[in-house]
Amino acid sequence: MPYEWLPPQGDTQRLHLWPHRSLSPRGFVSFVGGTAALIGVPALALVGSPVLWALLPFLVGAVWAIWFALRKNARDRSILEELTLAPATVHLARHDPQGRRDWEANTHWVQVDCHPTGGPVPNYLTLRGGSREVEIGAFLTEEERRRLRSDLEAHLTALR
Repeated sequence: MPYEWLPPQGDTQRLHLWPHRSLSPRGFVSFVGGTAALIGVPALALVGSPVLWALLPFLVGAVWAIWFALRKNARDRSILEELTLAPATVHLARHDPQGRRDWEANTHWVQVDCHPTGGPVPNYLTLRGGSREVEIGAFLTEEERRRLRSDLEAHLTALR
């Protein structure tokens, strides 16, 4: 599951959430290397031919495009959400490629809301406290958001 409750520190509980990462660094190297090898095998028949020089920029460009797309996807998916539940405040920090965003509210007033429809994803999960509502775990699957909602409600109830 792409979220975990860290060991509590006194009365404070912390939750880390992150998106699924299906391609490891080793898998990335294997995929790009395998793609380059599969593209290179048919090009071996053209060794010594001027046609190889005409095709070579396109073959190298195809491998580069795959490498670039996979690296960009990995950068875009480097998201970490840190939720801290303390007796006085709830703090959510989201770290992503665009920077860091923070949200804080009084623990007593925080509500966990699930929007089955109308959000960007089914069972859209939000935290509401004060005048501001923020999303949490939008990158999780629908079932994971349901489980997270019940976990959050149980932890918040225990804190109050």
